[in-house]
Amino acid sequence: MAFTLPELPYAHDALAAKGMSRETLEYHHDLHHKAYVDNGNKLIAGTEWEGKTLEEIITGTYNATAVAQNGIFNNISQLWNHNQFWEWLSPETVAIPGELEKALTESFGSVAKFKEDFSAAGAAQFGSGWAWLVKDKDGSLKVTKTENGVNPLVFGQTALLGVDVWEHSYYIDFRNKRPAYLTNFLDNLVNWEKVASAL
Repeated sequence: MAFTLPELPYAHDALAAKGMSRETLEYHHDLHHKAYVDNGNKLIAGTEWEGKTLEEIITGTYNATAVAQNGIFNNISQLWNHNQFWEWLSPETVAIPGELEKALTESFGSVAKFKEDFSAAGAAQFGSGWAWLVKDKDGSLKVTKTENGVNPLVFGQTALLGVDVWEHSYYIDFRNKRPAYLTNFLDNLVNWEKVASAL
């Protein structure tokens, strides 16, 4: 069965007052995300990956020895990344649940230090990619970054939060000011309940 583009969990203009415009969502979700769905479906058609889950395809097609990944991985991984991304955003102001606040403080020293580290990872990712808050295999929380569409699944990690730092995610609203986009993401857009639910 072919993968489909999930509907946004809110209206296209629901995040506009919090720094992510309707135009950004129309381009990012309706065009970019849809392209990963369409291209991914075309590339897996008739292959051993047809009928597999997103997670199976991602972990099965990732090449740890290569910088440039194959087309199946790139599109399917970005499809998975974006499916999660929209769920990590909320038009409501969501406070950080106590359990998550405690975990972040234990791991990073404070919530503010976590935000600083997360923003620094996103700002320092050269070119396109993602910054992540992950739960590692040993249960510890870490901030990581990945190039292009690579995600924590291929390292055996659980993605608790990810931010897209490809230009299509922020250029309409923030132009070349990626750090400002990252600060706004953490301060105004994150659905912390969703993050905490993955702990």
